[in-house]
Amino acid sequence: MLFVFADLFAGIGGTRLAFEKAGGKCVFACEIDKFSRMTYLENFGDVPAGNVMEIENDRIPDHNMLVAGFPCQPFSLAGVSKRKSLDRPHGFACKAQGHLFFKIVEILGAKKPEAFFLENVKHLRFHDKGNTFESIRTNLEEAGYDVYAKMIDACHSVPQHRERIYIAGFRKDLGIRFDFPEIPESKQRLEDILENVTDPKYTISGRLWNYLKKYKEKQKAKGNGFGYGLADPRGITRTLSARYYKDGAEILVPQKGRNPRRLTPRECARLMGFPDTFRIPVSDTQAYKQFGNSVAIPVVEKIAGAMVKCLYEEEQLISMEYP
Repeated sequence: MLFVFADLFAGIGGTRLAFEKAGGKCVFACEIDKFSRMTYLENFGDVPAGNVMEIENDRIPDHNMLVAGFPCQPFSLAGVSKRKSLDRPHGFACKAQGHLFFKIVEILGAKKPEAFFLENVKHLRFHDKGNTFESIRTNLEEAGYDVYAKMIDACHSVPQHRERIYIAGFRKDLGIRFDFPEIPESKQRLEDILENVTDPKYTISGRLWNYLKKYKEKQKAKGNGFGYGLADPRGITRTLSARYYKDGAEILVPQKGRNPRRLTPRECARLMGFPDTFRIPVSDTQAYKQFGNSVAIPVVEKIAGAMVKCLYEEEQLISMEYP
């Protein structure tokens, strides 16, 4: 049986890949970033609609599931700290991004899909002493959904420490109870996703390497843990972030007889669970931003599969055929 879904804040399509693997068909996507839209087009053959705030709800086809990784910057620990330092609003007070969540609620109310899936940074749960997350839960429940949430570290499926909060919802009239699936532990380590030969341009300069070492020593003296991260090839990495394009400091790969190097864009793709068939048509800078903002595909795939199975077992899912 075919189910269809809408892909909001689609990025480069990581969530789409996961829900397609679970048997779904994407009937609508939106993404505001023009470079992400280029990558999306290259891999899926269609261009996502632009700014979701400018899209009328009746332009969105009916769908069984709504999936969205709404912008995390207003809720992330780093994002909040930066906004506070610049005396800027954060969370829902950030009009540029914080209010995008309410567009999701609006679409849920208008289209009434059987289920939804949301992903965000773990700090969302603690933002504003937990009030932000409770507001999110309340709004989703008032839209007519039973809400389930769980924090999951992607290190169980990719060689990367990446904690995210996953939110699944089912329309209340379906009477569905949902348990997040257990994520089987992977034996994969960083060395398993590294390329055999890399361009010398990914090796950081002596000047940058000296700066990073001095900066880390300075922070250590202050009792802070800030600084570069020299990854253990036989272990897992720190979290890949969208700022990786700046200096690659959070994940540096050691090299014998040379300065450490950054991950290549292809290695970043693998670190997020993208297949090697996934094409990267943009610059390294844009690729780093895109993969740093994406989802850990194996985790989302497991959750998507559990949601679909739950809906099928309850025999509530109605197939929607689209050309």
